[in-house]
Amino acid sequence: MRTGVMSRLLPVIRVQLVGWPNTLGFPWLLLVLIFGVNYALFWTIGEVDDGPKTGAVMSIYVIMFISAINSITQLFPFTMALSVIRRTFYLAVSLLLLAQSVAFGVVLYLCKVLEDATDGWGLGLRFFGLGFLDQGNPLMQILVYTVPFITLGFLGIFIAVFYKRFGMTGMYLLSIGTLLVLAALALLASGLDLWSGIGRWLGDQSVAAWFVGWPTLLAALLAGAGYLAIRRVTP
Repeated sequence: MRTGVMSRLLPVIRVQLVGWPNTLGFPWLLLVLIFGVNYALFWTIGEVDDGPKTGAVMSIYVIMFISAINSITQLFPFTMALSVIRRTFYLAVSLLLLAQSVAFGVVLYLCKVLEDATDGWGLGLRFFGLGFLDQGNPLMQILVYTVPFITLGFLGIFIAVFYKRFGMTGMYLLSIGTLLVLAALALLASGLDLWSGIGRWLGDQSVAAWFVGWPTLLAALLAGAGYLAIRRVTP
């Protein structure tokens, strides 16, 4: 049974990997270039109090989000033309996203280890380890890097599927509906004087909760919503 499922998923995954330089190579090429620019900048500036820090590593997460959107908008019509059913396509996209996220998370962790070992690449630069994200447990550190990839990937997949299903009108309605719900919640919190309690609750959340726990829950919800939506999407 498992062999049968994998035999259907693997050809779809191979189709997605045809453009592997864009899927796997481009994100790291861009991150290396951004790292080079940051390194040259801080090397030129010289000594900085508490060492130079930059959040530019987040750029690779943005690229993952965009890549997830492209996996639906560009490959979905093509694979449907190959008589691949929607369930198989969605599972293959999800499986590749999970594998890619874990691989990217591990590489970021190894880059952080190298950064720590070289005292910030000789400059005290914190590019991969941002201080507040640092975890003493290697597995938790990898999860802190990996789970946001998964969450942003499923967010991109959901947005692309929703657009294919409902078009721009649906996207406008989704945006307006989301804003109205957020505004209603904000008004409710103000009316009930809940902001101080909400602030304390947010402040009590650990880094693991912010970057692993809650993103995992959100990713599961987005994955389920995307799966339900893609069943009626036309190529």
